[in-house]
Amino acid sequence: MSEFSKAIASAEAALDIEIKALQTFRAQIAGQLEPALKILATCNGHVVVTGLGKSGLIGAKIAATFASTGTPSFFLHSADALHGDSGALTPGDVLIAISNSGKTAEVCQIANMAKSWGNRVIAITAKSDSPLASSADALLHIAFEKEADPLNHAPTTSTTLTLALGDALAAALMTHKDFTSSDFGKRHPGGTLGSTTNK
Repeated sequence: MSEFSKAIASAEAALDIEIKALQTFRAQIAGQLEPALKILATCNGHVVVTGLGKSGLIGAKIAATFASTGTPSFFLHSADALHGDSGALTPGDVLIAISNSGKTAEVCQIANMAKSWGNRVIAITAKSDSPLASSADALLHIAFEKEADPLNHAPTTSTTLTLALGDALAAALMTHKDFTSSDFGKRHPGGTLGSTTNK
């Protein structure tokens, strides 16, 4: 038996947990998507994604994917937003606020601030009864049984579901907007993607 046998078994278990969570999420997400998609499809400004910690890192990737696939978007760090960067949020923007617990103080505060300014808010959270969920115009509920790490503490399953949800939203918006390979190429003038989409 290898000295890494237990570690490998833990790695396999983590993947199994996340695969199961994705399959469950896939079965229940369709009914939640339309309200959020209606808000995103009619956005006259930018889609601003906010979060803290691991949720913030995932949020930055979601914003980057939106921006490269026809939906103007950027990431706004929730803590920075409360210290002046909220000025980046303008009329017509939509805020996507990410918090697994739905109670992250900075995320809830910037979401409430955006609402008070007339911006629409989409919440991504695992807690449908949380303050963030209750204040949002649309809720995307990432319910799951457990995180994938051995301690059930580290953001793993929750961040995987959030990332997959961001990809799904981007795909839906691309289809709704008839976003083409040519459109994609215009946003990727450099690198391998640029060379394959700008022919």
